[in-house]
Amino acid sequence: MDYFINVILPIPLEKSFTYAITKAEADFLKPGIRVSVPFGKSKIYTALVIEIHTNAPLVYEAKEIHQILDEVPIVTTEQLKHWTWISNYYMCTLGEVMRAALPSAFILESETVISKNDEVRLNDEDLKDDEFIVYEALHHQSSLKIQDLMAILDKKNVLPVIKRLLEKNVISVQEEIYEKYKPKLVRYVKLGANYSSEKSLQNLMEDLSRAPKQRDVVMTLFSVSAQTKKPVKVSDLSLESGASSSIIKTLIDKSILEEYHIQTDRVQYDGGDNEASKHLNEHQKKALSNISESFENQNITLLHGVTSSGKTEVYVKLIEAQLDANKQVLYLLPEIALTTQLVERLQNYFGEKVAVFHSKYSSHERVEVWNNVLHNAPTAQVILGARSSVLLPFQNLGLIIVDEEHESSYKQFDPAPRYHARDTAIVLASIFNSKTLLGSATPSLESYYNAKQGKYGLVELNHRYNNVLMPDIELVDIKDKHKRKRMQGHFSDRLIEEMTETLKNNHQIILFQNRRGFSPIVECQTCGHSPQCPNCDVSLTFHQYRNQLRCHYCGYHTVMPKTCDACGSVELDSKGFGTEQVEQEAKLLFPDHNVARMDLDTTRGKYGYEKIITALEQGEIDILVGTQMLTKGLDFRNVKLVGIMNADNMLNFPDFRAHERSYQLMAQVSGRAGRTEERGKVLIQTYNPYHKILQQVSTNNYQQMFEEQLDERHIYKYPPVFRMIKITLKHKDYNRVNIGADWYARSLRTVFDAHVLGPEYPPVARIRNQYLKHILVKIPQKQSLSKTKEAIIKINNSFLSVKDFRAIRVILNVDNY
Repeated sequence: MDYFINVILPIPLEKSFTYAITKAEADFLKPGIRVSVPFGKSKIYTALVIEIHTNAPLVYEAKEIHQILDEVPIVTTEQLKHWTWISNYYMCTLGEVMRAALPSAFILESETVISKNDEVRLNDEDLKDDEFIVYEALHHQSSLKIQDLMAILDKKNVLPVIKRLLEKNVISVQEEIYEKYKPKLVRYVKLGANYSSEKSLQNLMEDLSRAPKQRDVVMTLFSVSAQTKKPVKVSDLSLESGASSSIIKTLIDKSILEEYHIQTDRVQYDGGDNEASKHLNEHQKKALSNISESFENQNITLLHGVTSSGKTEVYVKLIEAQLDANKQVLYLLPEIALTTQLVERLQNYFGEKVAVFHSKYSSHERVEVWNNVLHNAPTAQVILGARSSVLLPFQNLGLIIVDEEHESSYKQFDPAPRYHARDTAIVLASIFNSKTLLGSATPSLESYYNAKQGKYGLVELNHRYNNVLMPDIELVDIKDKHKRKRMQGHFSDRLIEEMTETLKNNHQIILFQNRRGFSPIVECQTCGHSPQCPNCDVSLTFHQYRNQLRCHYCGYHTVMPKTCDACGSVELDSKGFGTEQVEQEAKLLFPDHNVARMDLDTTRGKYGYEKIITALEQGEIDILVGTQMLTKGLDFRNVKLVGIMNADNMLNFPDFRAHERSYQLMAQVSGRAGRTEERGKVLIQTYNPYHKILQQVSTNNYQQMFEEQLDERHIYKYPPVFRMIKITLKHKDYNRVNIGADWYARSLRTVFDAHVLGPEYPPVARIRNQYLKHILVKIPQKQSLSKTKEAIIKINNSFLSVKDFRAIRVILNVDNY
């Protein structure tokens, strides 16, 4: 009887692949174990077993697997169920979900290794120059990788050389798989075993009297181990004794010290004792009991609590209850900047039970968190993470908290799977029969609509903690200020006045401008030409601190020109403004105060966020200028004034959610002001202070905004009333995209009739030299979602089977908002 396994490969294939195995392997293997398999002509991939069976494939001969990589499954059955849902719902393949979910260190890649063929003897004259260089190198090293050859020959394409050497039978080639994850080993030292008695110790000290530095090291080792009663790290020893590593090495070589290694986690909690969680006030207690009641008959509850109402403390109580029941908790956050603040707070309560997972982690750190969650380790009971942590291998999940659930950064846009972490979390919770809590001060229209329809429970928390008043919001008409010459740069006289007052009282200020860089457009005043990106249809943004023009879509950059490229004039003027320009103007207006900036350019490193947030918390920064990173639930005690530099560029964005997003952004950024005793102040600068959304922000009227926006969505057939699938076509040839998109839209119209919009070019119609065209399919509430997707996939397959269209890339994005 023959045995087979079905595996998922980490590449976008519609179906799983079948491989042959022996009976012994069939008894050992389980779904979720990794195996390395040959695929195609010469590739080797890490694949994941999903099924073991005895049915041979009908269409092809099943190859044998190379090796089994795990002893126990690293992916759970619940996870595989969850992945299948993601791939069906978001119209992608299981391989793409696997690649997104597994840390890259788990997905071994094949690397070609070249070694010398010893059986063949050659004359040097038979080889060309570059062949001889390789042959010579293999005399010194038993094997070389392709990357090594590129370096030796100093050229990109080394395959022809390898091919010629293979023909002459000089070398042999094999594919070698290597494990990328290496556990972190820490070096420790202890006194050698020969020096355990007092006499031998005395002799040692006498011997070392002639080597004072070595003696100091041994003395330091005694005192450190006496104080801490713990193993002593080599790094600590050299720090304490001030000795170089070579001195310690000498002692190890003499066998006076013994070195040993202990495997440790890269991510550790090094706090002291935990503190008890805070007592809730009566509003929070009421909210907590309402949530518990709501969970009795609803699996999902929306907590609508105004900014600074103390939602986190309510979450902490819910987490405590789950930990008492020995369950794991997933706490999702939209932004890595938020994790830096919350980690400390949660570690104060739960100590080492908190694990953190996000994209700034190295691949080794991710492997460690993955293993801890998989084995339900005590260090991974509360997982705090950005959207990718939904894909971790939970064992017994009791609760998922999705904080700031309205955030657009929960949606993955590229590459596939294009999932929404909030919706994916809800499904994950239902697989474990556990509960989901969505929290936000400005819930998304979809969630609030579901709560109003009775699909979710709804709990309101309308009082700020300590009964602090909501901030006082004032709209400043900058059109009028410009007319009266009351603007200094981009600051109105009202804003300068309030800032001066706030700084005088030793409080801090946040200035919000949702554009990074110095200015988005550089224009010649003589001929009107402005530098454009050669790869995208956008003008280049001027970044002053590097004196360069950058494209924010593809990363293209060039030095800032001194003269206009078109007419040679020196009169170049910048239009519009970004965070850099606001920062510079603030420094000129308030030279005696510290001004800092927080945007994508200043938070590039792993600890970029932490440095800025800590500096603000410790009062080193007086004025912080930033983009929307600042809006997300951060808690700054001493900020009394928030200035929104220009509200209009958010409102006039070509997107059906522009007004809802603007309301959320402005309400969230306003919520950073006045979070302690005194009432905060918010100034919103705008050319149109009578805009409905600005009026609703200034009166804090979420309800009115919700009702107005919902009416518009009903009229124009947008979510939450209709579902949406966006189809994007991409190709470098303008005409081919046009013809392909027209064909695609015509085919969709034969099925969905009037519910198809487009094809239409987006506002930025070319990115990285690829032309884009969008088609929207709207799905009414009564229409079956799965049948709709089936029809789209059918059309997609027939589109890709047309020879002319095969080169066009088609992206299917479900719920693209």
